[in-house]
Amino acid sequence: MPFEAFRDARAAVERLQQIFDRNTAFLRERFAGLAGGRVPQMPVRACYPEVRITTLSHARLDQRLSYGFVPGPGRHGITVTRPDLFASYLEEQIDLLIRNHDVPVEVGESDTPIPLHFAFIDGTNVDGVHALDLDRPLADIFDVPDLAIMDDAIANGTHEVPIGGVHPLAPFTAPRIDYSLQRLQHYTATGVEYFQNYVLFTNYQFYIDEFCNTARALLNDGANDYESFVEPGNLMTLRGESEPSSGTALARLPQMPAYHLTAANGRGITMVNIGVGPSNAKTITDHIAVLRPHAWLMLGHCAGLRNTQKLGDYVLAHGYVREDHVLDDDLPTWVPIPPLAEVQVAVEEAVAEVTGLEGYELKRVMRTGTVASIDNRNWELRDYREPVRRFSQSRAIALDMESATIAANGFRFRVPYGTLLCVSDKPLHGELKLPGMATEFYKRQVAQHLEIGIRAMEKLRAMPKERLHSRKLRSFAETAFQ
Repeated sequence: MPFEAFRDARAAVERLQQIFDRNTAFLRERFAGLAGGRVPQMPVRACYPEVRITTLSHARLDQRLSYGFVPGPGRHGITVTRPDLFASYLEEQIDLLIRNHDVPVEVGESDTPIPLHFAFIDGTNVDGVHALDLDRPLADIFDVPDLAIMDDAIANGTHEVPIGGVHPLAPFTAPRIDYSLQRLQHYTATGVEYFQNYVLFTNYQFYIDEFCNTARALLNDGANDYESFVEPGNLMTLRGESEPSSGTALARLPQMPAYHLTAANGRGITMVNIGVGPSNAKTITDHIAVLRPHAWLMLGHCAGLRNTQKLGDYVLAHGYVREDHVLDDDLPTWVPIPPLAEVQVAVEEAVAEVTGLEGYELKRVMRTGTVASIDNRNWELRDYREPVRRFSQSRAIALDMESATIAANGFRFRVPYGTLLCVSDKPLHGELKLPGMATEFYKRQVAQHLEIGIRAMEKLRAMPKERLHSRKLRSFAETAFQ
């Protein structure tokens, strides 16, 4: 079937949806037939829809944007999945392409097969194949996920286009997105449709408990535009209600539970308890990145490295020492992770508003400086002189295990990022994180820290997206889609 040309972005997205719906329905129908005993004699295949554009000039109409245009003449395209989930995103990106280059986009069927598992939104229906009495592997009948086409080469800047080939329009292909959408549901126990564009990460459940209390209070406050609160199991509490009206309560929490304070057009706030360590931080940001959020922020605890710091002081990171190592193969450690002015200003203003301190007085409770992230939680047990020397040389003022990973993956995936930590111990100065010392600190500081994070996110969402997604996160040869 030939590709169709469109100069209307909404019509192009509708065509993408039609192709996706038709092809995934075809796969589900054939699988249902297999479950009913009708084994296909030939392999069953259906492919993703694709959007592409061909340009002959380097010119573009709007020089101010950091996205919405291709880097040069040629053919550019990308496979698309879940147009229902990404409709507003796709419409915005396609509209910018059409307006910037004054040429139509083309929509049609790609030659990239849809794995059977991804034809089911939650993937669970395919589990039933184990109960079928098949005389040959499922992969002989249907396409299954292929790791060879689900890498991060485009985002990492290592993707090579052959001469005369098609350049990527977006940082992720459809199979890569589908892989992450399935993983997000597994790790967070919430539907991907509930994720919001402003994401808070934490590594402590008591921050989540406070977020739940705050979210419910905000839903009963007529001075905001929040619409619902969604918890693991897709438990949804609507505005004005006191109890969930839909969803299923879980017997136990997933590995990285997510909670969503929703607003129209994804303008609400999602909070995820990522647990401890850089591996978890990389895992969850690898997957949330495909949703193309507008900002994410780490709220956690850290070891204060300066004797002048007090328990409960805040640290606003403006640089990172990356000793987490989980991203070494994707983003070399020599790549600087710069502070983003828009995020830094929003967080600092939020701290000032919540604490009531301004200007020079703000230094009483917050320091801006370098945060070191390490992959060894018991670093204190190593030779004392070695880490102290590195902390001194790097001018680090705080140490944790996740912040550099989250910031580096934000840089890597072009997602605006930030870090606001709270000093919970000072191991270099004899104040270790021990139960008796921590309890009162936690009770006192969690609510204020979370309030600052929420207020910072509300400031960021009040900014134009064009300002937040600035050129600082993009190289000289980028994909057109943000």
